[in-house]
Amino acid sequence: MAAEREVLTYEDFGRAVREVAQNVVDSGFEPDLVLSIARGGLPFGGALGYALDIKNVSVVNVEFYTGVDQRLDVPIMLPPTPAAVDLSGMKVLVVDDVADTGKTLKLVQEFVADHVAESKIACIYEKSRTIVNCDYVWKYTDHWIDFPWSSQPPLTSSQTKHRSAGPRRTDQGADRCQGD
Repeated sequence: MAAEREVLTYEDFGRAVREVAQNVVDSGFEPDLVLSIARGGLPFGGALGYALDIKNVSVVNVEFYTGVDQRLDVPIMLPPTPAAVDLSGMKVLVVDDVADTGKTLKLVQEFVADHVAESKIACIYEKSRTIVNCDYVWKYTDHWIDFPWSSQPPLTSSQTKHRSAGPRRTDQGADRCQGD
């Protein structure tokens, strides 16, 4: 029997973006920059940029998960990283799809802490085991999350060559790595 899953549809994603954006506005926090954590935070960060009318959207790439529930000992930032001087004095909204362990978010939060005027965190989902509590969250869950952008297997030229070799599984992407 498969474990229970949280399924995020694109329709739910649109609702999550608007609700989190409204919570940011209602809190009085006016970010100068949306800093998305790649890859899972990219769709959410871009959408929040539009919803909050913030054109200054940047990306930081952090590697932590290497497979299904397989992680490095600690998350590491991959180049290029944003120049700290470019963040100086800004109010930054750090964005990811899920606060799972929270270690990735903590790394990014610590990276910006000495350079920005203020930072806050927004995630679509927050899990109870996270070490970082987000300032803005759409939903709390401890289930595995199927995101619409990562629930299908990637399309690669090697897969294209093998498509005619037999039936294709439709659940291949469902067990790929989960957020931070």
